[in-house]
Amino acid sequence: MKILIAADMEGVTGVVCWDHVAPSHPEYVRFRKLMTEDVNAAIRGAFDAGAQEVLVSDGHSSGRNILIEALDSRARLRCGSPSPLSMVSGVETGIDGVAFIGYHARIGTENAILEHTWSDERVADLRINGQSVGETALNAAICGHFGTPVIMISGDQAVCAEAREFLGDIETAVVKIATGRMSAECSPPEVTGQRIHDAAFRAVTRLREAQVPPLLHFAPPLTMEIDFVQSEMADKASQLPGTSREGRTIRYVAEDILTLFQAFRSALALAR
Repeated sequence: MKILIAADMEGVTGVVCWDHVAPSHPEYVRFRKLMTEDVNAAIRGAFDAGAQEVLVSDGHSSGRNILIEALDSRARLRCGSPSPLSMVSGVETGIDGVAFIGYHARIGTENAILEHTWSDERVADLRINGQSVGETALNAAICGHFGTPVIMISGDQAVCAEAREFLGDIETAVVKIATGRMSAECSPPEVTGQRIHDAAFRAVTRLREAQVPPLLHFAPPLTMEIDFVQSEMADKASQLPGTSREGRTIRYVAEDILTLFQAFRSALALAR
């Protein structure tokens, strides 16, 4: 059984502000270590439950955050950016189940640490077929394209609730209770590590017992709408062939989620 651990940073143990996840800030060094520890807890849980192979995808910012020298030696790490499938790089290699570690809620969610959708500076909302989605649903739909279920998630209580909204009864590990965008009641690493381990253990056990969560699919054709923070960003993003525009919103129609994802990333690159 091959498991992919797709890791982000805003939902990691103890993170409550941008300084914690910005490579330019001294605090980032501490939280790289905590991110690696959260990932290691999931790796241990997966192997303890019978996984035979674990691949880790570093999905925060430029993908150069996890400390490979501190990573569980049984796992392999995909890092660096850009990569074709970004945060879920490796799901195309024949993965049985995916664990989202250190995830955050979509933009606009109340009481959610550092809530945003891909870019805090550019994206005011992302909708697929009229439904507002964040990175959890977007990445889960990419996994679904390859026939791979998302089996667990860790982060604050808001992203865990969001995951269940889209993915049903998956395993969750709440590492902090957000009381605002940059405030939370945080549990220490000894506690959160055990929670993540146990959730990963339960998730892989359920997968081995053929209790497979449903795949996330959006019915084609897929209509993507991006609301940008500023109209100038829409000016730039609307240069992407195939888009239409209304105010700060651009619209793009795709036949599959991979094409939509490529258009999404291209639009954001143009809008930068």
